[in-house]
Amino acid sequence: MENPAREVLVGQARLTVIQGNITEQGTDAIVNAANSGLMGGGGVDGAIHRAGGPAILKECKQIVAQQGRLPTGQAVITTSGKLSAKHVIHTVGPVWHGGDKGEAALLESAYRESLKLAAAHKLTSVSFPSISTGAYGYPLAEAASIALKTAASFLSEQATSLKEVVFVLFDARTYQTYAAALEAVA
Repeated sequence: MENPAREVLVGQARLTVIQGNITEQGTDAIVNAANSGLMGGGGVDGAIHRAGGPAILKECKQIVAQQGRLPTGQAVITTSGKLSAKHVIHTVGPVWHGGDKGEAALLESAYRESLKLAAAHKLTSVSFPSISTGAYGYPLAEAASIALKTAASFLSEQATSLKEVVFVLFDARTYQTYAAALEAVA
């Protein structure tokens, strides 16, 4: 049983939390929780590469050849291949090392740089997964709070093309944590 969508309005935009599969989203862009090599991998990264097909990996290889590995907290945009979304924004979240190694600032940067890239490309909607909370070990409640506060802050302080920011959460526990964090932002 999937949980109902929860949303709040921030300025002229909707900030929404849903339970679902990010590879099935039809927003202008979906965000990939990538590794710095941009070569696909496990979790969300592997799922996006598998669902989108080889066109995404081809563009990722070109980006790495031009600029090297993507630093933590930064973002790049590629085609979406066979996905419903028009673009994939790849960002690298931090690995959790206990919280005193700048992880919060790096996680905030991953979200903010992804939103800036979406706005720079005049996109109106973007879907995010929960960045860094899988294999990278970021504590879920802290990550959800940073994600939603960063998105709300971006939407309220920027004149932006973005009208919808969706957090697409794969399981009920992650959804419930984000839904609770959304209440705190509202």
